[in-house]
Amino acid sequence: MTRGLVPAGSPAGTASVTAFVPHTASGVPAGGGVVYAPGAAARILGVSLGHRTLPEADHWIHELDPAPVLACTHLVRSPFPHVAISLLTPETFDTDPSLREAADAAATGPAGRAVVFPGSTRLTGTLTVSEILQRSSIARVEILGSGPAEPDAVVDTGDFVRPQFRSGELILVTTPAVGDRLVPFERRDPTPCCAGH
Repeated sequence: MTRGLVPAGSPAGTASVTAFVPHTASGVPAGGGVVYAPGAAARILGVSLGHRTLPEADHWIHELDPAPVLACTHLVRSPFPHVAISLLTPETFDTDPSLREAADAAATGPAGRAVVFPGSTRLTGTLTVSEILQRSSIARVEILGSGPAEPDAVVDTGDFVRPQFRSGELILVTTPAVGDRLVPFERRDPTPCCAGH
């Protein structure tokens, strides 16, 4: 079963992609959306619209219709610090020439933060690590500083799952939480540093 989504370092344009999409017992894609068969041509596109924050970029991604198969955010510095986006989609988007370098960096970079990915809409509520792996294209769930999480470990998703895209795989990094559970390292509403002081 292939979990790789995009070959590491793939250039913008057309690339051969094998996307894993979980299926229900009836054979229907569990996560819905577009399914790319092994070897299907898919367009890896970099877009830079100058979003200043991750929530702004996330909002733009969630407004896309049709939704991309994969959408990742990338923090870039040129020509100013902002969030660029890479998309696996048949659609096209324009980028201002002044932001082209940032868009290209997003399309060809080996890492990113996944906002939309196969099965992402099915990762809500409390799930075991095994359920997360079965329902989505996430390849591994790790505990920050401790290695892989056990298959029966319970993850409170908070309905906000942003795995890291590393070298062609999606990795969900978690941290321990109260109640012997795990939570995604990135939270929708993080607690400010030193909030209790």
